[in-house]
This record gives sequence, C-alpha cells and structure tokens, in this order.
Amino acid sequence: MSTATPIKPASDLPPSLAPREWRLRIDPLLVLAAIGLVVCSVIALKGATRNDVEGQPYYYVYRQAIYGGVGIVLMYALSRIDYSRLQELRYAVYGLLIAMLLFVLAVATATRGASAWIELPFFRFQPSEFGKVLLVVSLAGFVVSRMRLMGRQTSARILVLGLIPTMLVMAENDLGSALVYGVGILAVLFVAGAPWRHFAALGALFAVALAIVLAGAPALGVDVLQPYQKDRLTSFLSPSADPADAGYQQHQSLIAVGSGEKVGRGVENATQTGLDFVPEHHTDFIFAVVGETYGFAGCALVLSLYALLIWRALHILTIAKNLFGALLAGGITVMLLFQLLVNVGMNVGIMPITGVTAPLLSAGGSSMLATFLALGLLQSVNAQARETAAVKGRSSIFE
Repeated sequence: MSTATPIKPASDLPPSLAPREWRLRIDPLLVLAAIGLVVCSVIALKGATRNDVEGQPYYYVYRQAIYGGVGIVLMYALSRIDYSRLQELRYAVYGLLIAMLLFVLAVATATRGASAWIELPFFRFQPSEFGKVLLVVSLAGFVVSRMRLMGRQTSARILVLGLIPTMLVMAENDLGSALVYGVGILAVLFVAGAPWRHFAALGALFAVALAIVLAGAPALGVDVLQPYQKDRLTSFLSPSADPADAGYQQHQSLIAVGSGEKVGRGVENATQTGLDFVPEHHTDFIFAVVGETYGFAGCALVLSLYALLIWRALHILTIAKNLFGALLAGGITVMLLFQLLVNVGMNVGIMPITGVTAPLLSAGGSSMLATFLALGLLQSVNAQARETAAVKGRSSIFE
C-alpha cells in the first residue's frame, strides 16, 4: 500500500515552481485602467481649468497628478496586506466611520450647500469619500460574522448598520454620497445571498419613504429636501423647460457634449467648458469636458477604460478565496459602477444631478485617494486568491 509523498515546503521547491510573489500581487489590467483614467483626467483638466485660478494655469493639473501618484502607492501598499485581517477589525472600522462623519458635522463649514469638507492646510478632506470604503469593509465583516443563515434578522441588522452612516451623510446635505452608500448596502446584501423578498420589502419601504419626502412631509410644512435639491432631481426630465435656472447645468452640458461631435473641438475651441458655461467642469461635469474637447473618440476611450476596470473588478469578485473577499469586491465594484452611471448619465441628460463624481476622472483628492484605497482592497483580494490557487496547484503536484 503506497503512501502519499509529503508536500515539500515552498523553500524546497524547484525555482520553476517557487512562488513569484511580485507577479501574484497585482492585476495588471486593473492597474492599467486606473492609470489610464488618471492620465485622461489630467489631460482634460489641463485644457478646461487653465483659466480657473489666476496665475496658476496648472493648479488642478499638478494636484490631480500628485493625488494620482500617491493613490497608486497606497493601492500597491494595501495590495500587500491580507485583507482577511480586516474582518476582525469590523467594530473599529465601523466606529471610525461614524466618528469621521460626526466630526465633519461638528466642524465643517457649508460649501455649495453641503457641509462635507474639512479644510486642512494643503488638502480638503472629505470623510464621506473614505467612508464608502469603510462602510463596505465593516458591513462585510458583520455579514460574515453572522453568516450561518442569511435571514431577516441579519438583513435587518446590516440595513440598520448601513443606514446610520447614510443618514449622517444626508445630514451633511451630500445627497450623492448618501445614494452611493445606499447602493453599497444593497450590494453587500446581494452578494451575501439575501432572498429576493428582502429586496422587494426594501423597495416598498423606499417607495413609501420617497412619497413621504416628496409629498407627505412638504404638505405638513416639513421640507426634508432643500428646494435646489428637488430641482436637481427633477430638472433632467425636461432641462430645456428652464434652461436659465433649474435646467441650466444639464442644458449647458448637453451643448458641450453635442458640440464635440466625432473628434472634438480641441482645447482652444472648447468654449462651453473653457469659458465656464458648464459649471463644475472639473468635478461633476468633467465628462462634458471630455466630450466637447475630444468628442466621441475621447468619450469612447474613457468609457473603455471604465469598462476594463469594472470587468477586472467583477473577475476578482468571482475568484475571491472566501466570502469576506467576495463581499468586499462586490460592494466596491457596485459602488464604482453606480458612480460612473450616475455621473455620465447626468452629463448626457438621462440622470438627475446629484453631485456624484466620476471615479479617478473628476478632480478631487479625497475621491482619488479613496478610490485607489478601494482598488487596493480589490488587488489584495486578487493577490490572495491567486496565491491560494498557486499553493493548491503546487500541492497537487507533490501528492
């Protein structure tokens, strides 16, 4: 009777079979997509913001390039960490999330109607952007800790834990981030295997809440949403009805995108964005800048890079070595996809204006760094999955 040959430790394996860690740590296509979007962002900002800051034509360009470089370093550093350790820190991560959001409510001053930023000497810190990553990490940890049965109690608990930070973000008047938080909660529940009846119940509750916010509460003299927020949510249905006020932003964005045609008007002739007809052209309406300046070709390139990024993120979701990794990948991927769809949608007039920025494309340090941290977690999930598969493959060879 033969006995199985003992498995050799990795250090005793032949060089051809030894683990090549540097190749296992990153998904090169995901990195390519991320860097490509940062490059597109810098190029678009160079033309659109050259007159925004007097005497500093490259103000936004330099800052965006620096944030992108720091973000790449953070992504790689996070990819070297075993993400599974974060599961044990779920309470600490959730506590940090709540503390950050409470702190910004206490000290932040209102900017454009929202109290979401903390002014630092060289950086405008927006906790709600980093909170997107912290929310997914903490909720994923809570789900795994109660994963014996995905019943109503577990779904209800995850929903309540997710709604608390979402309401805090709403209190900042940051409707866009609050929507992203809500989508992240649903993504975690979906990947965890929550029954469809749970989502049907949530849909019914959302419909009731929407009716109360838009009709019931105003009838009682309570305005949950500010008038400008209501206008933003409804003006996309007919932007030409009030092009000088409620529909101004989308009307100008549509003109910019349409005027770009096939290959764009170029930097010097892109007057809609270059002369500030399109507001917030460096953040919310950066896609309109790409459309006017570089036309259909530029938009196609940007969307192709986003498609590559989402494809690789979904691939990482399918190969995650455990449920915690799948929940992280699922929550992050859906959040990124939602932000992309809403931002591009409001630039082309098919989605309401909610202040959702385009990941890695819109100017902003907090958004850039938070997105790269999220991609670092995806890279960690990918690395651990590939290393696990490699170890299993080597083990089978010597059995």
